Amino acid sequence: MEAETAAKRARENEGAAAADGAGEQAGISAVIPGWFSEISPMWPGEAHSLKVEKVLFQGKSDYQDVLVFQSSTYGKVLVLDGVIQVTERDECAYQEMITHLPLCSIKDPKKVLVIGGGDGGVLREVSRHSSVEQIDICEIDKMVVDVSKQFFPHLALGFEDPRVSLHIGDGVAFLKNAPEGTYDAVIVDSSDPVGPAQELFEKPFFESVSRALRPGGVVCTQAESIWLHMHIIEDIVTNCRQVFKGSVNYERSDRFHALLHGGA
Repeated sequence: MEAETAAKRARENEGAAAADGAGEQAGISAVIPGWFSEISPMWPGEAHSLKVEKVLFQGKSDYQDVLVFQSSTYGKVLVLDGVIQVTERDECAYQEMITHLPLCSIKDPKKVLVIGGGDGGVLREVSRHSSVEQIDICEIDKMVVDVSKQFFPHLALGFEDPRVSLHIGDGVAFLKNAPEGTYDAVIVDSSDPVGPAQELFEKPFFESVSRALRPGGVVCTQAESIWLHMHIIEDIVTNCRQVFKGSVNYERSDRFHALLHGGA
């Protein structure tokens, strides 16, 4: 009997180890079976967990692991490299603020550039502004766009706007090649400042943004959490105040969504 019990425990341990390995490959930390847990160096000492009803998509692009699952409380959830990017339930708090804050601070914006934003939510909000004539979006990962169109159509409807031109590529390079004074507003809907996205938070990038903006234009960028990332925010504010002639302001919609708003 003891031998059978020991053998059963060994099989269970092997199964758990295999599940953990599969979870790591998918960007899932299997802390609790049936739950997704985001454990990130950006959230030291914290884990954010959602109960998973069904995994809808798992894939690996040239840049990152992509996961979509149906949660019990937040609807569909988009996860990139183990970090939650969008949930159906509360995406509006972020999309609306990062878009309407800059566009409502200038008169009749006509040309808008979105860096990142492959889920389409920012495009959806930009398209609400009737004065806008041209919307360029540069997203590095085509899989994010395709997955969003399939699983988040209420977000991705922004891609259907005839004013939108989608560019798949590096946002840093796109801005460097943009003609001087092209845009009334640049919205940087980036992931967290780790890995390749780090460039989108540094002074040379903001210098490229400033050059691409017309005089009096505005930029708005994702700027992390005031509760956990004050050192990052201070660096971004310092860089922007050295680059932009207008005011530089820090805003937040809730404890997870913080934005930096600056004027050229």
